[in-house]
Amino acid sequence: MKRFIFSLAIVVVSAPFLARGQQPTAEPGFTPLFDGKTLDGWQGGKDGYIVEDSCIVSQPKGSGNLATVKEYGDFHLKFEFKLTPGANNGIGIRVPDEKPGERLDPAFKGMEIQVLDDANDRYKNIKEWQHHGSVYGVVPAKTGFLKPAGEWNSEEIIAKGKQIKVILNGETIVDADVAKASENGTLDGKEHPGLKRDSGHICFCGHGAEVWFRNMRIKELK
Repeated sequence: MKRFIFSLAIVVVSAPFLARGQQPTAEPGFTPLFDGKTLDGWQGGKDGYIVEDSCIVSQPKGSGNLATVKEYGDFHLKFEFKLTPGANNGIGIRVPDEKPGERLDPAFKGMEIQVLDDANDRYKNIKEWQHHGSVYGVVPAKTGFLKPAGEWNSEEIIAKGKQIKVILNGETIVDADVAKASENGTLDGKEHPGLKRDSGHICFCGHGAEVWFRNMRIKELK
């Protein structure tokens, strides 16, 4: 009888805690980008993303660009993500509208912050500007702060003018002026017209892999 009462107490105490854990993180000054239940407020490649366990999950098939309906200029974005082995995605920022039937490349039309399981053997020969957290093709990120596939990471992206900062698990891995970084040409040797943009959509850049995202919230900077 005592064992039953003890077990029941655990269930009663734990249930409210679990329910709270399923809700998007509330933080003063920040607005949730995802309600934890639907893709309301998002547009584009919804066929490649599902909502599961209060997360947005990119799918191996059909995962194109899923973008916010709203556009953002200067902002502070916070989120958590979990990679599957060898997974590849990205966070596009200041991305323009896609034309009907078009899938633009956020890495060039806007900017793409890499989301990549770069410790996986398949990426052992990638360029420095392809590592997780890098501004793709433009600014390389410091490495060694990404948790193994299957574990949750926290990340922040702060865009203020041309200054882009990326914080991974509490460590600043990028803090650069993209205009200065590209004034003598970009590291990948390609044109990046999106570097000149001051605002646009935030998007997931699906690259055919399963990646989990949760607790997405944003503060617009003035």
